[in-house]
This record gives sequence, C-alpha cells and structure tokens, in this order.
Amino acid sequence: MMRILLVEDELDMAGALTAALHRQDIIVDHAATLELAEEASKSGVHDAVLLDRKLPDGDGLSLIPIIRSGQPGLPIIVLSALGSFEQRIDGLDTGADDYLPKPFSTDELLARLRAVLRRPAQMGPSVVTVGKLKFNLTERIAYVADEPIELTRRELLALELLARRNGRTVSRSALEEAVYGFDDEIASNTLDAHISRLRRKLSEAAVEIHGIRGLGYLLKASR
Repeated sequence: MMRILLVEDELDMAGALTAALHRQDIIVDHAATLELAEEASKSGVHDAVLLDRKLPDGDGLSLIPIIRSGQPGLPIIVLSALGSFEQRIDGLDTGADDYLPKPFSTDELLARLRAVLRRPAQMGPSVVTVGKLKFNLTERIAYVADEPIELTRRELLALELLARRNGRTVSRSALEEAVYGFDDEIASNTLDAHISRLRRKLSEAAVEIHGIRGLGYLLKASR
C-alpha cells in the first residue's frame, strides 16, 4: 500500500488529486503550506512527494533539500504552473526526480509516479530483520520465521515505522501520523489497542514492543 505526501495549496486541485489517488488505493496526506509539509515529511512514512511550487509561504523547491537531508532516495515530483524550460531545469537541478507542468492529466501523473517508484531505492535495506521478524519494506509484508503474518492496514503501518527505527523510541505523535493520517480524529487509547494486537500477533517473533511512558514505543529483539 502506497502513501503519498501531497503539497498543494489549491484546495480544488488537492481534492481532485486525492480522489484520483485514492481510486488507485494510495493513501494521501495533504499539506497546504511549506511549514506543514516540512513537519509531515519528518514522519518518514511516505513513499513519494508531489510538490507544488507557488505556496503561501514560499517556493516549494526550498523543501527539496530539507527532504533530501533526511531521506535521500525519496521520490519527489514537482507539479507546477511554472512550466517554462528554465523553471523545469531549476526544479530538476534542485533535486526533483521529475517535473510535471500544470495542467496535466491524472493518467500521466500516475505513469510518472510509477516510473520514479521503479527506480532503484537509495533509502537503505529493503528488509529489516529483528529477532525472528522480517519486514519487507518494498512489498510491505511482515514475516515471522519466514511465514507471512496477517495484519490490518493500521497494524502494518505501525509495525513498518517501528521496524524502520528498530532499537530507537518512536514517539506517539509519529506513530499516530503514520497510522491514522493527518486528518483522522484519534481516540486517546486507539493507538494502544493497535499496539496490543500487534504484540499478540508477534508473540512468536522473538521481539518486544516496549511502551516508553510519556514518549512512545520501541521495537527490539527479545533476549
């Protein structure tokens, strides 16, 4: 399941793109400003970024070096009405993987998205191993003792982030953003319920999910 960060201040455009991507079973997190987009990008849960340039608080290109500093291989496609030859060159030279001038067709955007996602990843290993747990980050499948385990979408998203940062504490806010999206209303104990079910499903995986009071959760191999 793919998750995209859409940085776009035009609400009609954002709504149309979100609907089109949802039809392809793609989760979309929408940010309308550079400030919100920078905060969202820190979650580390996105597979690609769709980035407008003319945003209320600046040029979207200024976000690219910030994203690249933490996630060098994260695909970024610029979507902009600034579509002259020189402007497209500026976008690519700044570090964008592709530059699609507005207006564009949804089919072309999806094709370009598939193309950048097919490129070799530069974001580290494709499989994380902790104890008897293996998490394939490319296929988004978890295995215990080489047998796939059945997880709900939200359990899978939580485990992916914990696996990516295994051995380090993941804050509650980062997990909630990864699991629920930025617009969902979250009950105070909902995340804890998902983690509890994850623990049960990982009982044979020789791993532990520790709750760190007031901070978040940590995944590590059990002794």
